[in-house]
Amino acid sequence: MEANIMQSVNHLATPPLERGGDSSIGGLLLESGKITPESAERVLRMQKELGIRFGEAAQRLGLVTEADIQQALARQFDYPYLQPGEGRFAPQLVAAYQPFSPQVEVLRAVRSQLMLRWFARGRKSLVVLGMDGGDGASMFASNLAVVFSQLGERTLLVDANLRHPKQTEIFDVASKHGLSDVLAGRAELDCIAHVDAFVALSVLAAGTQAPNPAELLSRGAFASVATQLEARYEVVLYDVAAFNVAPDAVAVAARTGGVLLVARKHKTRLADIAAMKEQMGQSGVEVVGSVMVDY
Repeated sequence: MEANIMQSVNHLATPPLERGGDSSIGGLLLESGKITPESAERVLRMQKELGIRFGEAAQRLGLVTEADIQQALARQFDYPYLQPGEGRFAPQLVAAYQPFSPQVEVLRAVRSQLMLRWFARGRKSLVVLGMDGGDGASMFASNLAVVFSQLGERTLLVDANLRHPKQTEIFDVASKHGLSDVLAGRAELDCIAHVDAFVALSVLAAGTQAPNPAELLSRGAFASVATQLEARYEVVLYDVAAFNVAPDAVAVAARTGGVLLVARKHKTRLADIAAMKEQMGQSGVEVVGSVMVDY
């Protein structure tokens, strides 16, 4: 995925995360199973003899790799990520698997703009909106949620695409109920799934396929749910059906007040963007900014 900011996010402190156990490099390597207590003793002897760091000694003994050390360091600084093959998330979740790549630097730039120009204004919710199906908006929303959680913000990703949901598959969330069930009064918000790999990230799945998604999202129940979610989380991102596919996005955006547009290179038409901005403006929704993706 390549992405760049097409338009500045216009009119665009975190409490420490608790973690138990030994936060030293050695303790983290032990906890993750990268080394055993017996091999740790060998590392400690080399560390003492040569006066080097624990991680360097473990590498010299061939017990761990540079990637293992980098991951332990990330955990020390409350910056969780995964190594390739670890977890069962979609491989396109680059914020989880390639946190130091240029693509993720772009995601961090978008996050910074949003923090300064949207969330710093007291806002807590934002719709991530694509124009057409298959434009990568759902995956962008997933990656953006991960980088917000890596900042330490209590982050919730809501799959409000009740027509063609994707977040359950991206995050491998096993949930029988979700947003549609909550809105229909068939479930409570305890169906929100915490993503264990990321301390500050949770996902609310779309839930049972409903025959009336537009009506569900337009009811007063959705406004009540959105308010409850904002009381629990610092950042709430909504993945919605593409603008040209269904009218659902307008109903959701009317509650959040803002939209981040995801456009696809060589595909998204300027005329469609103009029509979307006009309709959102009529509903009192601000198009906070836009990004362009190239998958």
